[in-house]
Amino acid sequence: MEGSMKKSTFVILLVFGFILQLHAQEGMWLLSQINQLDLSKKGLQVAVSDVYSKDKPSISDAIVQLGGGTASFVSADGLLITNHHVAFGALQRASSVSSDYLINGFLATKRSDEIKAPGYRARLLTDMRDVTMEVLEAAKGLTDPTEKSKKINEKIAKMTDAIKGDKKDIDASVAQMYNGKQYILFVHKVFKDIRIVYAPPSSIGNYGGETDNWMWPRHTGDFSFLRVYCAPDGTGKEYASDNVPYHPKVWLKIAKDFLKDGDFNFIIGYPGQTTRYRSSTSVYWNEHYNYPFSIKNFQEIIDLCDQLTKDNHEGQLKVANLKKGLANVMKNYQGKVDGMKKTHFYEKKLEFEKEFVKWANSKPESKTKYADILEKEKAEYTVLETTRERDNVFGIFQGLAGTPLTVAQQIIFFAQERDKPESERDPGFNEERVNQTIEGLEYTYANYFEPVDKALMIRVLKLAKNLPQNQRITGLDYVFNNNSKSIEQFTDETFKSSKLLDLNFTKTLFKKSTKELQALNDPFINLAYSIDPMAIDIQKTTQRFGNNVTELRKVYLDGLYEWKGTGMYPDANGTKRFTWGKVKGYRPADAVWYYPFTSLEGVVEKNTGIEPFDAPAKLVDLYNKKDFGRWENPAMKDVPVAWLNQCDITGGNSGSPVLNAKGEICGVAFDGNYESMISDWQYDYSLQRCINVDIHYVLFITEKVGKAGFLLDEMGVGK
Repeated sequence: MEGSMKKSTFVILLVFGFILQLHAQEGMWLLSQINQLDLSKKGLQVAVSDVYSKDKPSISDAIVQLGGGTASFVSADGLLITNHHVAFGALQRASSVSSDYLINGFLATKRSDEIKAPGYRARLLTDMRDVTMEVLEAAKGLTDPTEKSKKINEKIAKMTDAIKGDKKDIDASVAQMYNGKQYILFVHKVFKDIRIVYAPPSSIGNYGGETDNWMWPRHTGDFSFLRVYCAPDGTGKEYASDNVPYHPKVWLKIAKDFLKDGDFNFIIGYPGQTTRYRSSTSVYWNEHYNYPFSIKNFQEIIDLCDQLTKDNHEGQLKVANLKKGLANVMKNYQGKVDGMKKTHFYEKKLEFEKEFVKWANSKPESKTKYADILEKEKAEYTVLETTRERDNVFGIFQGLAGTPLTVAQQIIFFAQERDKPESERDPGFNEERVNQTIEGLEYTYANYFEPVDKALMIRVLKLAKNLPQNQRITGLDYVFNNNSKSIEQFTDETFKSSKLLDLNFTKTLFKKSTKELQALNDPFINLAYSIDPMAIDIQKTTQRFGNNVTELRKVYLDGLYEWKGTGMYPDANGTKRFTWGKVKGYRPADAVWYYPFTSLEGVVEKNTGIEPFDAPAKLVDLYNKKDFGRWENPAMKDVPVAWLNQCDITGGNSGSPVLNAKGEICGVAFDGNYESMISDWQYDYSLQRCINVDIHYVLFITEKVGKAGFLLDEMGVGK
């Protein structure tokens, strides 16, 4: 009884808000928590209810999740602004050798010229509520972590299915907060017709490329405009000629005032994942194993892509999105490793945990609950350690071994789930998910470039063959033990004889049974089935590990709360969050100070005429003539390009609007700084900075370089 009362108390505190930390700018806060942040004292000049409210339209209603990032409405006709790198995949898929929208940019001078953003969805939050009691009730009385997780997932599936019903434009999901201490239901309206309106050329939108990625000072015009369309009755519908621009209840006003050092900013967006409450064991695993392997793996794949698409424009377009994504994550991971080593992060975690254990041992009741919790978690990692090399290579099979094999694995997964009794199926399996996968196939195959896909498959097979004897991937002996056929020959024959390279044929396979698929004798299907037993075994081990450590981390969080008793925001998990901070520079090294603003002068100073510093001649000419128009900041006597603030963001926040104290959009968030790449693990007040493109630079480029002044008129930007 005592334990359940304490658990209920913890949940109630989460629902109604902790005594929140009031120092610094740390935190990716739930929208329901922000009324306790005392934002008016921080500099917010509008009411908190104007930022977020369950009862009336508010600024948060103008912000959507889009293509792995965030975007915001900036007009009454569904115009969205986001990052160029968030729109990158759409631009790549819409491009061809003759119409390369990545290099040249794109502009629709009238709405009938706006083109599809292939595969893109905009998700608008319509409801958010706490369902903790309801979810946990499903696992009441259970002690086994795996069984508890199963019952909770089943309950969540029932809840979300009931909300979605037969509505094609509604998505419901339940997100776990604080390692399962709290569960929040999120309902989104989904728009499936997104169109490209204006994107600058890569020489502006990706200026500096990977050289400048995650770096400051920055001079990238990382923005694009898209538009949301819907059916005439307002439902989110696939692209159709009779669809009309969506009219949002709220859209953001464009800031007229220029920012100054120390100004208040805030961001609302969809940060992906942070690990702020993880233990030293998790830190060590990532610093020494996970990140280094991923860095090496991604670099080798990028090198393969470069080698095999050299002087091949079509190939470069096909692999552009893959390369950009891998390079972005790789540099992020390298920054994390460098940051962890430089700050002795692991050692600091150990010292913190020693203090925690010392506190836990100070009282009999806390000793019983918490004294050995970290050792128990550490023991769980020994299971992963025994097969780490095998699991790393097997992970490559599931997504980075070429398009056809990845698709084949999806096909057999759906067939196996459909063959099971309904009560035994994966809670995430349903025919809607199957249909969504089929719909997305054309975008999957849009990235297919046979020389690269073949090379990826050859590479992973060779990695598997070279694994230690005690960590072999079962099911591949028929490939490796064929003395008459090399891995290269096996791969060539597989690609030649498989029908999975035919998109229309492949679509028909997603509704077939296991027996029907095996009868096809397709080499990719056969390969997928041959490694599937190990996939199931690894999945079970991983799920068991995840369930066990989640339960242990819940207890650890209980202990942290009892020990510290201070405010805790939940780790980011792809749900809508709020963060605030001030415009501020930083000191990256001894005797070095970075100012918080860059300008057009810096763009021209970096210009070499060679990618990635190949500023358009038109832009350079505007600078030389000092033709800045109304976008000149009088204090700078130049056009501001980017600036820094202390907002707390991570991946997924890309494209988030940055708003000033009046709630007006003053820029678009697009990056963090390299010196604080361990920000997913900890917030550093002195070093962590968010890099944002200034709205005045966006408008300057749109009007004077893009010749799209009509978009400014649409946004209500008066002359």
